[in-house]
Amino acid sequence: MPRQARILVDEGYYHIVTRGNDKKVLFHQKKDYSVFLDIILKYLARIKINILHYCLMPNHIHLLVKTLKGKDMPKFMQAILQVYGNYHKKNYKSVGFIYQNRYKSHLIETEHYLLDCAGYIERNPKKALIVDDLAEYKWSSYPVYALGKSDYIIRELDPLYLELSTNVQMRQQLYIEYITKPRPYDDIIDGYFNII
Repeated sequence: MPRQARILVDEGYYHIVTRGNDKKVLFHQKKDYSVFLDIILKYLARIKINILHYCLMPNHIHLLVKTLKGKDMPKFMQAILQVYGNYHKKNYKSVGFIYQNRYKSHLIETEHYLLDCAGYIERNPKKALIVDDLAEYKWSSYPVYALGKSDYIIRELDPLYLELSTNVQMRQQLYIEYITKPRPYDDIIDGYFNII
């Protein structure tokens, strides 16, 4: 059966997920996360994609991106995953595919879902019992929005985040309250992306 063609939309928002083959670890140590983010930065300079939210988990990756041109999204993903895959194979003497199948991308068709998607992405470390406080997790965009920390791959903030309040501290507090509230549909989304 042929693969389903991706829906590629200019100015589109996408939730992108990929995970390690057979749920194996993609990031073995802190350096691996940094290398992956540096690879993203390199290709952000070449391909017009904006990352609004992300979370790098030990065995899977979540990105919420905005495309300027839809056709650039597959180029961007192919580049970053291929370069990181080569790094992983070289450093961990692995062979074969490091990712399970091709990455999944879900077009976000209604803008009001952006913050819900951000919450789903950024709640991952707490849900996986890696941290108690999401602010402790270094490999996520949560500190950008909740604490105002800078992050070199986030060049454009989520437009719905900016609409929460004109006051920066109030906006951050509202974001924390909104994002940290678990949603009953998180498990359904896990199933859709085959994360569990």
